[in-house]
Amino acid sequence: MAHVRKGDLVVVTKGKDKGKRGKVLRVVGQRVIVEKVNMVKRHTKPTQKNPQGGIVEKEGTVAIANVLLWDEKLGRGTRTKAATDGGDKIRVGVKSGAKFLAAGM
Repeated sequence: MAHVRKGDLVVVTKGKDKGKRGKVLRVVGQRVIVEKVNMVKRHTKPTQKNPQGGIVEKEGTVAIANVLLWDEKLGRGTRTKAATDGGDKIRVGVKSGAKFLAAGM
């Protein structure tokens, strides 16, 4: 079970975007795409979808090891552990004990 999933609110712990918070848009293998974090510029050719083309700014990937789940109780990022709640697997904050359900559930 990965410690972050699509829709989770996370905080970046390392790199040029350290301290930034955002929602996980996608998980790609061992990397995540976080909203408004690690913005990169891509040069795109004109297409039917984007007839203008040009330079597009979008989110790049961040290593999954460099993000932590945001814990509202503590007001900072937290490590998580797997636990069961009535037969369902959930994630629980190690220090605060806060329960993190899957965003899609």
